[in-house]
Amino acid sequence: MESISGSSVDSRATLRGINTASLSARLESYEASEKKCISDVRRTFCLFVTFDLLFITLLWIIELNVNGGIETQLDKEVLHYDYHASFFDIFLLAVLRFASLILAYAVCKLRHWWAIALTTAATSAFLIAKVILSKLLSQGAFGYLLPIISFILAWIETWLLDFKVLPQEADDENRFRPINNIPERASFMHPGPLSDGQFYSPPESVADSDDELLDDKHDPEKDFI
Repeated sequence: MESISGSSVDSRATLRGINTASLSARLESYEASEKKCISDVRRTFCLFVTFDLLFITLLWIIELNVNGGIETQLDKEVLHYDYHASFFDIFLLAVLRFASLILAYAVCKLRHWWAIALTTAATSAFLIAKVILSKLLSQGAFGYLLPIISFILAWIETWLLDFKVLPQEADDENRFRPINNIPERASFMHPGPLSDGQFYSPPESVADSDDELLDDKHDPEKDFI
């Protein structure tokens, strides 16, 4: 009996050690994710927003250099801005989109789509109106390239946030939420180590058992009396 009780205690201790190690690993993973300033998928989104700004800036600089030199075109498109012929407003739109999205989703860490919905709607409306009303299409390849690429990048950002960032963060939060209740459940499911006394059963005495057998036998003389 002592060997059986000892093996039971050892098996319970082993299971408790395995559960504790697994729980501590999950808690460390959760705490590490909480300590991060920003999630991986949100950081990817912010990098793409930065790429949007840099790519539009690069295209605009190339357009300035191709059409007569950077200084000359800056004076023409910025200082003497003309809505119908200038690309400066498309660059400025990219800057405003970058500032708004980084402020909303990197600094303030919003978990809603309303900010990017506003920027994408404003970008789409402005670009469509500019293509219809301006004379960009008569200015060569950049008249097509800058509006189209700006429009596509804005909608890719919307897709990334709505279908990747927000769902992934919601799934991570739901996955780690039950961890806070695991220690309480573990304390009920795995109580403290059981003492040997709880498994100990005293051996039967041979003398006592013999006495009981003798008492069970009826004495003929006592029955006669």
